[in-house]
Amino acid sequence: MKPDFTKYSDRLIPTIIQDVETKNVLMLGYMNEEALEITKLSQKVTFYSRSKKRLWTKGEDSGHFLELVSIQIDCDSDTFLIKVKPVGPTCHTGSDTCWQEANNQEYGFISKLEKTIQNRKENVANQESYVSSLFSKGINKIAQKVGEEAVEMVIEAKDNNTDLFLNESADLLFHYLILLQAKGFQLDDVVKLLKSREK
Repeated sequence: MKPDFTKYSDRLIPTIIQDVETKNVLMLGYMNEEALEITKLSQKVTFYSRSKKRLWTKGEDSGHFLELVSIQIDCDSDTFLIKVKPVGPTCHTGSDTCWQEANNQEYGFISKLEKTIQNRKENVANQESYVSSLFSKGINKIAQKVGEEAVEMVIEAKDNNTDLFLNESADLLFHYLILLQAKGFQLDDVVKLLKSREK
């Protein structure tokens, strides 16, 4: 599908910039045909600046380039989605994104669950919950629970009951997230380590 620059009187197509790793939207810019071609050739995202009235490569002054990963066009051929690897902060204010939020990796429901676990950890004395009770019993009890759940999952893996296997897998992941929090880490710390091992 080819972009249709004629849909706009200024021939500038809105361009959404997304971090390929975190999936967060970093900024919105505009591209004309020349900016698109330069982006493809240089592998660094180039826009047409409406204020400067010229082509502008993000990072040309700061060194905070947006390294091109992929370019997609929407179903109407009038909006780009460009996935990038950002080199440094994206916003001119020094923020990771132009919405001035940290460009942290999110894992959907898992991230929500981690926040709940963290809340239980920080408010052990004020909450009556299973997670709070584990934190109050200390690291040994939490580690023991992870071991128990791991053994139960292995046992179910050897049988043919899918429901039991998935339930034990969920229990193991849940308790593992608690153990990570007890040690001062989150799942993202483990993911980063795994990425560093990628060949």
